[in-house]
Amino acid sequence: MIQLSEGGMYLVNGTELMEPAKAAAQGLPAPAQAAKQTMAYHILEEHNTSGNMEKLQIKFDKLTSHDITFVGIIQTARASGLEKFPVPYVLTNCHNSLCAVGGTINEDDHMFGLTCAKKYGGVYVPPHQAVIHQFAREMLAGGGKMILGSDSHTRYGALGTMAMGEGGPELVKQLLSKTYDINMPGVVGVYMTGSPIPGVGPQDVALAIIGAVFKNGYVKNKVMEFVGPGVSNLSADFRIGIDVMTTETTCLSSIWRTDETIEEFYAVHGRSEDYKELNPGAVTYYDGMIVVELDKIRPMIAMPFHPSNTYTIDELNANLMDILDDVEKKALVSLDGKVDFTLKDKVHDGKLYVEQGIIAGCAGGGFENICAAADILKGASIGADAFTLSVYPASTPIYMELAKNGTLATLLATGAVVKTAFCGPCFGAGDTPANNAFSIRHSTRNFPNREGSKIQNGQISSVALMDARSIAATAANKGRLTPATEFTGTYSNPKYYFDSTIYANRVFDSKGVADPSVEIQFGPNIKDWPEMPALAENMILKVVSEIHDPVTTTDELIPSGETSSFRSNPLGLAEFTLSRKDPAYVGRAKEVQTAQKAIQEGNCPAEALPELKPVFAAICKKYPQVDKTNVGVGSTIFAVKPGDGSAREQAASCQKVLGGWANIANEYATKRYRSNLINWGMLPFLIPEGELPFKNGDYLFIPQIRQAVEEKWDTIKAYVVGEELREFDLKLGELTDDERTIILKGCLINYYRG
Repeated sequence: MIQLSEGGMYLVNGTELMEPAKAAAQGLPAPAQAAKQTMAYHILEEHNTSGNMEKLQIKFDKLTSHDITFVGIIQTARASGLEKFPVPYVLTNCHNSLCAVGGTINEDDHMFGLTCAKKYGGVYVPPHQAVIHQFAREMLAGGGKMILGSDSHTRYGALGTMAMGEGGPELVKQLLSKTYDINMPGVVGVYMTGSPIPGVGPQDVALAIIGAVFKNGYVKNKVMEFVGPGVSNLSADFRIGIDVMTTETTCLSSIWRTDETIEEFYAVHGRSEDYKELNPGAVTYYDGMIVVELDKIRPMIAMPFHPSNTYTIDELNANLMDILDDVEKKALVSLDGKVDFTLKDKVHDGKLYVEQGIIAGCAGGGFENICAAADILKGASIGADAFTLSVYPASTPIYMELAKNGTLATLLATGAVVKTAFCGPCFGAGDTPANNAFSIRHSTRNFPNREGSKIQNGQISSVALMDARSIAATAANKGRLTPATEFTGTYSNPKYYFDSTIYANRVFDSKGVADPSVEIQFGPNIKDWPEMPALAENMILKVVSEIHDPVTTTDELIPSGETSSFRSNPLGLAEFTLSRKDPAYVGRAKEVQTAQKAIQEGNCPAEALPELKPVFAAICKKYPQVDKTNVGVGSTIFAVKPGDGSAREQAASCQKVLGGWANIANEYATKRYRSNLINWGMLPFLIPEGELPFKNGDYLFIPQIRQAVEEKWDTIKAYVVGEELREFDLKLGELTDDERTIILKGCLINYYRG
């Protein structure tokens, strides 16, 4: 059902796939020339300001953030000279919506956002009105446009909009009228054929693709371009549901060809003028090709603890104990053996039972998903036992239409609970199941802790990702895992009518007009960033955490869930850094930080941290000139492949405010995490896989690090400090001149302050 080409592939006239050798024999343009015929190339070209399509400097049309990220972004921009939002900037409030959590903190953040929208000329969407991405689809997307969002699932390609999710500092650059600088990305085609069979939904297609491309990095940091005749067989909602999940492939962005279906979407939303027909050129070259036979996709499930851990539901049910055994083995790695984990106790009479179903957010909360779920559940009951079902429409306009067409009543009659637009179930801040419970969700991720686990307290539950249709089929069977293809009834497929009245009545829109007289409303938990020193001539790093998981997610670097209430307090949030992965990290990092603080105060670092005395003694044997005037002292972590998942900048900034100066990795899981490190002045070191000359607790010395960054050294000499110095090599990978300057200055804030 999913096939990957081994190399590049031509698409001719939108319908014929052709190997490069055959294309050359037919005299078609060379790959470099034909690659300029992708939709992605044309959109990037229109937004590039550098004049060089190999080194892009992009200016986006619009920006969007939610209430976990916008406070830090605006605070950083204010510290860097912000006077007015230069492009439309939408502040949604869909993550910290539960204002009982953290006292007044969350609502204080919302009032900060409202007053900033007034002062700087933005748009403010109050809590419970819409999740960030649904509002963007309904009100912001436009054909051929580009949107940058501070959330990793910023994906509006199905509507003809190239959108990217990045850490907050990249939005700060746009707010300061700077550019988003990247090399021209590769573009991989996704060629679709056929039509989905009844019972198969967008999450099923998305999980099938993720399962095929995540582990091999097939689309990592590339653009996925959806083409082929199968696209026209999908509704707008169906395309959107696949598109939002492309983030889990680690691609950079996505774009789809558009047609009358998308034209109708814009018309329904009262924005016909924003539609633009997009198609690849007559002869287009792609760096790779994913062929998706839609008619062969079957209901899928992504088992804990990653969206790429995929099976068909039929396959799982047929090989239940073997697959559950494999999940337990993966759990030993993901959970470090800290808790006993099994799903085998969910098997009764050879069937797998779950305790919770959730249909929610930017992936699951669409109109068609919820209507299809209601069709399957009509006349059924979810039962009076442990199983629960919660449904979160993605926006109030969707909620209103579900109420008008009777879908809401159908769902409520089954025992399901229908709630307001909220992203909480996706990141562990809503519908937390019981200890040892198993939840199935049409949401975006199922990383460890996404369902609210606190492993350090012995609490563990887990999530599998499924489509809304199969969740409904499971709910109709009171928790017995069931693919929606077993449903033999009919789907009503009601027409959607968008009513923007609620937005007109509740959303604050400045229409781009700033009011400098507005005073920003600050709550007591909204704090400025602490002072961050510039990069020293030489660097002493202590390794304070060592992580050997194949992939380390941003949720493990800085947990989601209840910690989100502290996103506006850099030092307060930093206390949670690695708390569920390595609880000793914060204490170790703070201890090392005392030495750097001593240097900043003009004192001896070894007096503040006595364990540095033998370290300095060993270093000075070879480098006698090193002293407190030319050295920085900080911490670092090693992880095999850190940064999968969220765009949240706090995964890096929390390490920085605790004195972190670097990460050391075999590779970085996503561009956005590496960018976050750089923007917070942290060195994104690389070391070859299998070579680890140091261990947790070791001190490392990196002489002439400032010179190495300035002069663009390819290889940087470093040492493990013992009685003698043991040499090894580090690399930084490619850095732009601006990125080098940011690192030298110590962080993006320092860079803009001059």
